[in-house]
Amino acid sequence: MENFFIFTIIVIGILVILCLYRAIFGPTVMDRIVAVGVIGTKTTVILVLIGIYYKRVEMFVDISLAYALLNFIATLAASKFFRTRKSILPGTKFMKDREAEK
Repeated sequence: MENFFIFTIIVIGILVILCLYRAIFGPTVMDRIVAVGVIGTKTTVILVLIGIYYKRVEMFVDISLAYALLNFIATLAASKFFRTRKSILPGTKFMKDREAEK
């Protein structure tokens, strides 16, 4: 049974790497934000699986819940910030300014 958890952790780790590719090379900022949120969710699952593996679920569930809450708040904050901005590059104009130029 322990091998199953190790195998599952490795598979989820590979999926995190795929999401990391999307977070780095995503075509839009929102794709990157979603990818980072998915990475946080998969990390939460990995933490719970590690807790099951070490038979200390109560400790790892607390850690994973705190991590999931921070991930959720950070995703909301980034989404709200980039709702008004078009790019992550410094010095770029806001979307409102771009619409006024047209």
